[in-house]
Amino acid sequence: MRAFVFPGQGSQKVGMGAELADASAAAREVFEEVDDALSQPLSSIMREGPETELTLTENAQPAIMANAIATLRVLEREFGVSLADKGDCVAGHSLGEYTALCAVGAFSLADTARLLKLRGQAMQAAVPVGQGAMCALLGADLEAAQKLAEAAAEGQVCEVANDNDPTQVVLSGHAGAIERAVAMVKDFGIKRGVPLPVSAPFHCSLMQPAADAMAAALADTPPGSFALPLYANVTAAVVTDPSEELRLLVEQVTGRVRWRESVLAMRAAGTEQFVELGGKVLGPMIGRIDKEAHATSVVTMTDLEALAKLM
Repeated sequence: MRAFVFPGQGSQKVGMGAELADASAAAREVFEEVDDALSQPLSSIMREGPETELTLTENAQPAIMANAIATLRVLEREFGVSLADKGDCVAGHSLGEYTALCAVGAFSLADTARLLKLRGQAMQAAVPVGQGAMCALLGADLEAAQKLAEAAAEGQVCEVANDNDPTQVVLSGHAGAIERAVAMVKDFGIKRGVPLPVSAPFHCSLMQPAADAMAAALADTPPGSFALPLYANVTAAVVTDPSEELRLLVEQVTGRVRWRESVLAMRAAGTEQFVELGGKVLGPMIGRIDKEAHATSVVTMTDLEALAKLM
């Protein structure tokens, strides 16, 4: 069995998608359609920067999605590999769940771009800049991270945002609580705490205003049926019902990204091969979650050519 997976925030960089766009009309069409949907030259920001513009949450989210869908379209059109034929399930990390839904036909490309633009704006607006923060705990498992979060909270919000793999957990919440957590890591047997360069505290209860905004947006643009089952971030379980997925997408804004558990659930269901489209972040994580899993990260035309030969 094979899963196609899609990266989340942090995988953006200036120049992303440029090689694909230069080599393939299929990729260019994706970037043009996203630009039109957003009434914004996002593809120019992706290609040329400045980096400060690209890393703005409202730009990074649709840009990462557009790059991954462009990679998929090139795979399908240039190499004749259909995701619906060659895949058994899909999943995405945070915003990557929207990309996964676009990939299996639950959202149109234009709607996905607009939803992610709004999601980025709503997440940024939910907490004033400087009041929230996030940190990565390296050499931490979920249990140690939860104990640290509880100890560091001191009446503020300090929650597990991402359970990425057995060696990396991310905390999110009030800036003061996150600072305390970083200072206390050694007391909980955690190797290191690294403050993350983010502009808002994603995937914690402080994001409730953003969840409310997404509930309203998704009510107007609900997901349709999907060509393949999806593993949802907040449950780490398979979803096939669009109405259930709508509810889970709203929960996802404030909820934990259960990536480690999602990969283990896909493995337990028989998935042997994971193909990451449009990034090189999830592949290494999957390798740390289960050394027996085969993970391939696909970004360039050379990567796509190699993948097509394996299929």
